[in-house]
Amino acid sequence: MVIVGLTGSVGTGKSTVTNFFRELGAYIIDWDELAREVIRPHSKAWKEIVDCFGKGILNDKLTINRRKLADIVFADKEKLTRLNQIVHPEVFKEDERITNEIKSLDPDALIIKDIPLLFEVVRPVSVDTVVVVSASEQTQLRRLEERGMSPDDARNRIKSQLPLKKKIKSADFVINNDGSAEETRRQAEEIYSLLRKVKQHGKQRVRERPSCKIDRR
Repeated sequence: MVIVGLTGSVGTGKSTVTNFFRELGAYIIDWDELAREVIRPHSKAWKEIVDCFGKGILNDKLTINRRKLADIVFADKEKLTRLNQIVHPEVFKEDERITNEIKSLDPDALIIKDIPLLFEVVRPVSVDTVVVVSASEQTQLRRLEERGMSPDDARNRIKSQLPLKKKIKSADFVINNDGSAEETRRQAEEIYSLLRKVKQHGKQRVRERPSCKIDRR
């Protein structure tokens, strides 16, 4: 089994690259999806978040309004840290459960863990290889604004994460996602082909990083 940590920064296009890997046959564990799952109404994390940030972040059906919560935490690093302290432990548990399930089903699996905060969370995540999806800040800002985010909010969101240049320095593979979809897919295909040839030797490399569903092909 080969486990790949895929990361980047907001607006670099990680989801696009993840979809390419999915189409190529990889198992996908999407930590954003896991994060949404663990904060479902009345869950442990949901209760702690409501206690910490108030009922004003709730929608009519008691689900957490992620946009409202993001507006709060990305403007205050201490609040962002507190949110991560609540959510990440629950995500880690779910990630471990899914990883073990995949391993039991397919010992030769290639698992792509799409982890936006792979380098930011101070807890070791065992992966064999790190893939960073990169894009220029101009491209990031444009994509975030196309999602309806204001320029200031977009910049704050980018600044809240570790600089992309530092992530690239720790990457085994870098996919540049400034160009066309075809060019990005070509890079993903090349990396996927190399990863399929990987044979694990000895202990997995452990890095310090940070919560999903299985996609199986």
